[in-house]
Amino acid sequence: MPIPVTSQHVTGFLVGLGVAAAGFYFYKKNQRQVDEWLRQQGISIAPGGGLDYGTMSLEDLVREKERLEDLIAEREHAAAQEAARPRARAQRKRPTPKVRRREPAKAAA
Repeated sequence: MPIPVTSQHVTGFLVGLGVAAAGFYFYKKNQRQVDEWLRQQGISIAPGGGLDYGTMSLEDLVREKERLEDLIAEREHAAAQEAARPRARAQRKRPTPKVRRREPAKAAA
């Protein structure tokens, strides 16, 4: 039996959505400070696309370079596997099994 949706459910959903949007706004506004604080706490934060590479430390630049090289290698490997897959299927094509036909039943004389 389904639970009916009441106005309290809708209100709770809208309040949660508003709080999440406000939290995201304040995080984006203070992203550098928050990320730096998290790094100080020992939490590894991957650099986002909005970083200014000119202001990054050498260590952060090397970390980003390695991450990008790993992504490139993974995609090249996946593309090579995908390209090899159709050829392997064509080479492994199995012959169709021979179907034995039953002899019609002989009528008793």
